[in-house]
Amino acid sequence: MTDMLWQKSWLETRWRFLIGVALALCSAAATVLIYPRVLELMPLVPASGSGQIGEQIREAANLARDYRGYVWSQWFRQNLPQMATLFAILLGTADVVSQTRGALFTLSLPVSRARIAGVRLATGLAELFVLVFVSSFAVPLLSPAIGRTYGVADTVIHSACLFVVVCMFFTLAFLLSTVFSDPWRPILLAIGVAFVLSAVSHARVMSAESYFRTGQLPWAGMLIAATASAALYYAAVINIRRRDF
Repeated sequence: MTDMLWQKSWLETRWRFLIGVALALCSAAATVLIYPRVLELMPLVPASGSGQIGEQIREAANLARDYRGYVWSQWFRQNLPQMATLFAILLGTADVVSQTRGALFTLSLPVSRARIAGVRLATGLAELFVLVFVSSFAVPLLSPAIGRTYGVADTVIHSACLFVVVCMFFTLAFLLSTVFSDPWRPILLAIGVAFVLSAVSHARVMSAESYFRTGQLPWAGMLIAATASAALYYAAVINIRRRDF
């Protein structure tokens, strides 16, 4: 019976997962391969400028002069967090409380609702893990093609920090999908929360900015994100148990 649950969870999410991995790999490859062109454009960056935009341009240019800084600023701070957050929400949106035939069939199986939620959670987190780490490891693998190297340790650390934080959005979407019977409201609400949080410190934890700049891991932020993920999942399980289908 458990094998059936795993298979059903995979079938429900496989296309979202495969599309996410494909897009993330393409984005990682593009990030690496356009670096020589970025260096060619460096002389065109003005040495001085006014306002916040000018300051951001100079900061991006200064980071891009070093390959490690370029990869962090373009991949681990921008492209991957945005993509991973979106697909974490899409993978976390579960067809659990809707009145569709598939959801009703799953709930009619002779297994506890907690087991159903656990299998769905484990499947989605495994897919999210693969999406984050496989696409990130494309960076050190492709870097020699442009005559550069990128550290495996940096890849692992940045990917791990990102994964811990995006799990929070996965479990948020999962919780919202146990509240609403349609798939759109959980997705839109979770994206709205992610947009609001992008303006605060969670973005620094997600990109492991403290590790990049000082070598210190953001343990406090990661602990908060992991605790929030556990609490959101626990609330989702309670909702599923209490719902009258």
